[in-house]
Amino acid sequence: MPIEPDTKDWTWVLESRCEECGFDASTLPAAAVAQVLRGNVTAWRPLLLADDGTPRAGVAERPSDDRWSALEYACHVRDVYRLYGERLSLMLELDNPTFPNWDQDVSAVDDAYNSQDPTVVAGEVEESGRALARSFDAVDGDQWRRTGLRSDGAHFTVDTFARYFMHDPVHHVADVEENYRRLTG
Repeated sequence: MPIEPDTKDWTWVLESRCEECGFDASTLPAAAVAQVLRGNVTAWRPLLLADDGTPRAGVAERPSDDRWSALEYACHVRDVYRLYGERLSLMLELDNPTFPNWDQDVSAVDDAYNSQDPTVVAGEVEESGRALARSFDAVDGDQWRRTGLRSDGAHFTVDTFARYFMHDPVHHVADVEENYRRLTG
C-alpha cells in the first residue's frame, strides 16, 4: 500500500510548537538555524548505520504501510536540504521568486528511496546539510527580509523560510526514532 500524500499546510509551525516532535520554530532565531541544522545533520548517520558502519537493522523496513522507513526519511531529508539550498539561493538572487513545485512522494518512488545504499545516503545527508548550513551562515542583515513564494502561494521571508524549513528534518528524526521503537516492540 503506498503512502498517502501529505497535503497538510505545515506553515502553522511558524507560530506554534509541534506537539508530535516538540520543535518550536516560533522561538528559534533564524540566525541560529545553521547551528540547529548542523546538530540535525549529525543525528542521521546513527539512524542509518550501526556502530560498525554497516546498515542498521530495519533501516529499509516500514513499521506500517502508512510510514516511510528510516532510509526513506533520510533520502527525503537529503533532498529537502538540497531543495532548500536551491530555494534560498533563489530568494537571495531574485526578487520574490516563486519556487517550482516539488512532490516529495513522487520523488520517493521515482528515486527508489528505499533501494538506496544507507552508507551513501548518510554521506549525502551530511554533505548537503553542511552545505545548506554554510548558506544560512552567509545570510546577513537585510537578506533575512528577502521574500519568496511557494507554488501554493505561501509567502516567506528568508527568516520565516529558515525557521519553517528547520521543522522538517527535526520532525523526521523523531519519526525515525518512533519507527525503530515500533519495529523493536
